[in-house]
Amino acid sequence: MISGYELLNNPFLNRGTAFTTEERKQHGLLGLLPPRVKTIDEQADEIYALYQKKGTLIEKRHFLMEIFNNNRTLFFNLMGKHINEFMPIVYDPVIAESIEEYNERFVKPQNAAYLTVDHPENNREILKNAAEGRDIRLIVVTDAEGILGIGDWGVNGVDIAVGKLMVYTAAAGINPAQVLPVSIDAGTNNQELLDDKNYLGKRHARIEGQRYFDFIDQFVGDVESLFPKSLLHFEDFGRGTAAKILDKYQDKILTFNDDIQGTGVIVLAGVLGALNITKEKLTDQTFLTFGAGTAGMGIVKMLFEELVRQGLSEQEAKQHFYLFDRQGLLFDDTEGLTPEQARFTRSRGEFDNAAQLTDLTAAIKAVQPTVMVGTSTVHNAFTEAAIREMAAHAKHPIIFPISNPTKKIEAMPDDVMNWSDGRALVATGIPTPAVDYQGVQYEIGQANNALIYPGVGFGALAVQAKVINDDMLAAAAHALGGLIDADQPGAAVLPPVSKLADFSKKVAEAVAQSAIDQGLAAAGITDAKQAVANFTWQAEYKPLDQELARFE
Repeated sequence: MISGYELLNNPFLNRGTAFTTEERKQHGLLGLLPPRVKTIDEQADEIYALYQKKGTLIEKRHFLMEIFNNNRTLFFNLMGKHINEFMPIVYDPVIAESIEEYNERFVKPQNAAYLTVDHPENNREILKNAAEGRDIRLIVVTDAEGILGIGDWGVNGVDIAVGKLMVYTAAAGINPAQVLPVSIDAGTNNQELLDDKNYLGKRHARIEGQRYFDFIDQFVGDVESLFPKSLLHFEDFGRGTAAKILDKYQDKILTFNDDIQGTGVIVLAGVLGALNITKEKLTDQTFLTFGAGTAGMGIVKMLFEELVRQGLSEQEAKQHFYLFDRQGLLFDDTEGLTPEQARFTRSRGEFDNAAQLTDLTAAIKAVQPTVMVGTSTVHNAFTEAAIREMAAHAKHPIIFPISNPTKKIEAMPDDVMNWSDGRALVATGIPTPAVDYQGVQYEIGQANNALIYPGVGFGALAVQAKVINDDMLAAAAHALGGLIDADQPGAAVLPPVSKLADFSKKVAEAVAQSAIDQGLAAAGITDAKQAVANFTWQAEYKPLDQELARFE
């Protein structure tokens, strides 16, 4: 039997002052707590009052993480009541500061598994230790080479895996006792970390090439063996590894890469939402992607596949895309192209001034895009000249500067609205207030992957899908893009974070239904809504004996 102190120190079972008198007597807790018994609502109100007294955003985050470390149920009950306020605190953008300060602020590992490429033989033991016999259904793994906006942060990046899983639970309702954050320490090329005496990871350059991919093979095999019903979510891997890993496994196991697929889905959903407002067709749009890395190419791939689904041939669909990166507009003879980029580059012969298209404004003038998405992490790259040039050619330019955190965003929405004379439809990767333009309040959609990946993963898990494929992702995008009120003046292109739990459920149901329709769901599962409902965890204290049965 689990002892009283073990209960108090197990964040999945602990309920602090909410343990009833009978539970205290039965489980060795008598006298280990003050005598008053509180409800979860009383606990949540008390914690929120303390939270409001914290000064900086990072202090607020670390206070909430103390609650998370001690009592998962209370934490998620509280987050459910204040999700709009807490999302930027526990996840993006404040999580970037948390990652940067991980060494100095480390207190608890938050039930993460820390693997190292130096010792693949320890994988199984580490994963089993971290799981502690729990029925793991969802793993978020990162090697933190490419954390969007801040780059390579080595073992510090484990916070991104913890944060992603927090959003999965808060948004979609995955049981927090069934998730596992995993850090793969392959070393780091961040010299600042290597020189930091407090750095907690391996002090060597990143391991690359075949040795690295052999480790990934072994890791995936270990996960499939130990947790056969789990979804393996890859997060913030590098430009040179993310797509290769996804390509190898996406048709073989239940897996998802948020940077490639999640970003692609959220942008597709935002574009569909914008077109619901303008009443235009997707097949009439011209797309310029500013930042052709992992996220940018994931966006291009998702939009391209949707054009094909809407009746264009692959060759016709490719003609709708232009890529802009560090070198300028990308051509088929540009040096150093990735395989993903090479598929969508243009010929220099299409332009009379190809050599001058290293400037964004010049490229916009030549290409005349109707949709421009920024994943460059170049602050203020969308200049007034660039936005005005785009607005000169598009009645309602769709402009998504989605790089984050704030110090990396390509343009702020109030500038975009002013420079486009109020005609742009804008989404950003960070939470931003509405923009008042000539008396109309324009709501700014947040193109944050948190709006999409919880529903995608949860829907697949709810029906025990074999894989997550492009049709399931498209179903998610259409479900999300269809939730906006297109007739409301100043309507956002994406639904608000405040309704995250509601639309995550709708996305999950759409993904689950797609899996069922394609014959990818487990045998006997035919009702998507019921499957989602059955799998949903509620942040409330259930009978303790029922909870203990999961851990004994």
